[in-house]
Amino acid sequence: MYHVILFDLDGTLTDSKEGILNCLRYAFQKLGQPVPDEATLLKFIGPPLQDTFMELGGLSKEQAMAGVEAFRERYEPIGKLENAAAPGLPELCARLKEAGYTLALSSSKPEHLCLDICERFGYAPSLTAIVGSPLHGDHTKADVIRDTLGRLGLTDADKPSILMVGDRKYDVLGAKECGIDCVGVEFFGYASPGELWDAGAVAVVQTAVELESYIRSH
Repeated sequence: MYHVILFDLDGTLTDSKEGILNCLRYAFQKLGQPVPDEATLLKFIGPPLQDTFMELGGLSKEQAMAGVEAFRERYEPIGKLENAAAPGLPELCARLKEAGYTLALSSSKPEHLCLDICERFGYAPSLTAIVGSPLHGDHTKADVIRDTLGRLGLTDADKPSILMVGDRKYDVLGAKECGIDCVGVEFFGYASPGELWDAGAVAVVQTAVELESYIRSH
């Protein structure tokens, strides 16, 4: 049975599309680079930002680092507020905590932003730990998950009772690298068709109700 639930942030606990796309457009314009179409920009939601600037934006590592800085220049004061809680998720987290589950956040977003967003949208009281990436560095999703497990004091013996919840293949693959299961969520359609199953998700759900049913029955 699962007793510890780790949540991704963007695309899982919140619908961050508006703020992220606006800040990406700002960053590309500031760098003097062509702004990708919306379908491409949507693929930036989830994985580490520097990686996607290189892989999807066609930027060099140096340009990608500058892109991250430009993105944050708008995101920190404005973009993080262009966001909304996923339908039913704050209430679900509160119910799970009340039922005795340990909940935590594992996000590739810088940790101080995770703290602000979780406070704003009512998740913080349900989360034992809110873990993000360092402000500077190349943390992978697996690195963030390991940090979360460490902060919760969990060991390899606990892994069968730990479940990751995320909306992109990076969540699934990061969880697999750490030896834990991952449920994929398709709340906002940021993953490509079949992406979560192909990555090895143990289940894929569409709503908070389906997610709660899976967690409580496994």
